[in-house]
This record gives sequence, structure tokens and C-alpha cells, in this order.
Amino acid sequence: MKKIFKSLLIILMVLSVIGCSKENVEEDKSEAEILDYDVIVVGAGGAGLSAAIKAAENGSSVVVLEKMAMIGGNTMISGGELAAPNNWVQDVEGLEDSVEQFYNDIMAGGDNIANPELVKVLSENALDAAIWLKDEVNVTFEDYMLFFGGHSVKRSLVPLNASGVEIITKLEAKATEMGVTILKEHDAEELINVDGKISGVMAITDDGEKVFNANKGVVLATGGFGSNIEMRVENNELMDEKILSTCSVGSVGDGIVLGQSVNAAVVDMEYIQTYPTCDSENGRLLYVGDVRLDGRSILVNKEGQRFVEELERRDVISFAVTKQTGGVSYMFWDEASMVASKVNVKHENEYNSLIERGKLVKADTIEEACAHFGIDAKQLQETVNNYNTYAKDGKDLEFNKRGELTAFTEGPYYIMESTPAVHHTMGGLVINTDANVLDVDGNAINGLFAAGEVTGGIHGTNRLGSNAIADITVFGIIAGNNVSK
Repeated sequence: MKKIFKSLLIILMVLSVIGCSKENVEEDKSEAEILDYDVIVVGAGGAGLSAAIKAAENGSSVVVLEKMAMIGGNTMISGGELAAPNNWVQDVEGLEDSVEQFYNDIMAGGDNIANPELVKVLSENALDAAIWLKDEVNVTFEDYMLFFGGHSVKRSLVPLNASGVEIITKLEAKATEMGVTILKEHDAEELINVDGKISGVMAITDDGEKVFNANKGVVLATGGFGSNIEMRVENNELMDEKILSTCSVGSVGDGIVLGQSVNAAVVDMEYIQTYPTCDSENGRLLYVGDVRLDGRSILVNKEGQRFVEELERRDVISFAVTKQTGGVSYMFWDEASMVASKVNVKHENEYNSLIERGKLVKADTIEEACAHFGIDAKQLQETVNNYNTYAKDGKDLEFNKRGELTAFTEGPYYIMESTPAVHHTMGGLVINTDANVLDVDGNAINGLFAAGEVTGGIHGTNRLGSNAIADITVFGIIAGNNVSK
């Protein structure tokens, strides 16, 4: 009853602004501050900032409401890699790719249950989104790519220092340049629905309630629900508190709940992805482990044996890890691979922390490195010898590992312990190709758009690595363009 009363109060306040008496306006303003913008974006991660910039470019006044004390969301703590077919680094490396090949990889990677129309939009616009980030937002990309599991070709662009910080920093600067207002610690609690149109947002702040009127519409870009254990278990009982999470603490599904409060449909909520190589103590995604995506490491178990293709889909590798002794895997690589990948330099703080906590060991010999974790050294040496033979012959006879095979050489050698952790939730609000949120009957909800991990239907049962940044940028741009029309 209290919520119904609050909803009525908000509607009255909105109506007061568009036509009620001055006396009533003053009375309602005593309850909550009222502010007017053309476009309201909820969430200041990569999707939200992209949408805000495009809306502002189209001449709209834009406010971004961020509930956390800092912006960035999962994009900020990601590696920021972006999959794009026919990109400029592929051109330099002479790699053949196509939009069709990318489309097929996305569909196959999600077991062919994704919405083909949304996947088509993503695959056709990923390169333009990357170029927009590079040329218009001034994101700096490195001159190399990574080969993420499930892709059929190396196509993932890497931002400066292999960090999403580069993307968020540049998006924030561009948004500020475009006159976008970004308000932190503004928790969107309720969507305002007036005569069937989403016309604003009521937010909670330290100063009390504020009502933001949207003359054109609202974009939800609040991310997924990887940090909401209750919501995870409600949709997939296997994803309980025993499984750690790589996600931002703000990824609790509040945008999905907001959408459902106005009859929005959801899809694929049961599909929750784990990342296979995460910190066994805190669940953080291990970027030192990007040496794997550079094709320069192998995954072994306590018995010193490989048990999965290192560039398989994340869900496949994660499931395979859970079947190994202790539910952990051990990543092995050599000094030449360390020098080539530079993961100890790019992710120095993480590297030092892993060494200090004994989660990563550097040793002169394979036997010494194995002793640290109690791994069967004799078997690992045999595994390495076999792998080197595969590299020499150009074919992995055990797991048919894709990409170029690089033989291991001299030490020092490195072994890192890791375990799977919740990383991405594929389910969320149903949208169409214009980023309109659809209701349970399949109709577009007037004035409501969404982009990024808050949406579902794009990745199917499993998201391929580096497709998230492509997704949030492509659909962020689309949402920003359409909400501002």
C-alpha cells in the first residue's frame, strides 16, 4: 500500500509540473525536488555513457543517474576488450574475418538460442562501434589482439593497458564535453508512468527523494545481477553463495526489477556464466591469466594433465574445472610467454598480489614450481613435452586447440591457481533491434529503452569473451539515438 501511495504521489508531482496550479507545485516540491531533462539514463557504465553521449549529440539534455559513489560498473573493472570483425589490427596481421563469421560464432557460442535479429545487429555494428570509440571518444587501443575462447578467429581489440579504465575515462570525458550531467549516489527506485509513457524516474539520494522528468524517455543501463545471490539462485539454483563473483557490487539486477515493475518481459534469466580462471580467495577475474588468451599457456590439473582446450567457451572450461581435484585449475607458462604477453607488467599489482599470497609461483624448474602446489611434476613434464611436439607439428592431438601453437622453452616457469566465478548474466529485459524494452505481450513500452547486461536475448546460454564491450557500445549507441528522437 505504501508503494502504491508513493507512486500516486510521484504521478501527482509530475502532473503538477505539466499543468497544475502554482500552489500545488510548491506543495509537491516540499516532498521531493523535481528536475527536467529530455533523456534520463540510469547507470553510468559503458552502455549508459555511450547512450548519454549519442543522445546529447542529437541535441537532447541528458542526465545520468548512478547509484554508486563512482562510475564505470563492470566496464571499469573489465579488460575492456572488444570483438569486431574486419578490424584494423586484423588488417595488419592479414587475418581473414567477416560479419557472417562473427554472427555464426555468437550464435554457436550461445547454443543457437539467442535472438537472431539482435545478434545480426551486434555483428553488423561491432566494427563501427569500435571505430566510434577510437575516433570520436578517443579511446586508445593497443596494436595487438587477444584470442578469446569460442571465437573462430582472433578479433578482440585491446584498449590501452588492457583495462576498461581507458574506455570509461574517455567516455566520461566525452560525455562531459557534450554537456551530459552525471549524478553519482542517485539510486533510481521507481519509473514514472504517465498515460502509458515512461516519463521519468524517482531517485533516492542522501538529500532525499528527487523526481527527474524525461521529456523524451529513459534508458536503463544498470548491468546484470551477478552480485545478487538471491536473484541468482531464484533463476539458477546452482549459482549459490558457494560460487564467488567477478562482478561489481552494484550488479544486483535493479534495472531488471525496474523494468518488470512496468510490465517489461525478461528472457534467459537462468543462464549465468562463470569465468574459468578467477582468484580462488576473492573471485576476482585474473587478468594475469590473459596469457591464456594470447595462446601461450596450458591448463592442467593436480595430476599434471591437460583436461580441456584452453580456448574453449567459458562455460565449457568452467564446468571442466569443477570436475578436477579440488575444483581448481593450474595455468602453466614459461618466461618467453611472460615476456611476450607482458601480463606481469600490464597487471603489475595483481601479479604481485598473487605472488605474495602464493596463488602464483615463479620457479627455475618445472619440478620446483609443481612442488609449491603439490602438482605431479613428472606428469606435467610429460604434458609439456607432448604439447611442444604438437606445436612443432602444428596440431594439438589432444584437444585440437585453435590458433597458433607456441612451444614452451626455458624457465623460469610460472604456475597460477584459479577457479571459476560468476562473471556475466545473459538474461535480462527483452528489447528489440531499436533497443526499445518490450512488455510481456511483445509490445514496445513507450519511452523506455535499455542497453548492456541489463538486457537479455543477445548471447544465448553463454557469452563469448569480448562480446560484452561490443554489445554495450552497439546497443548503447542505438538506445541513445532512438530515445532522443
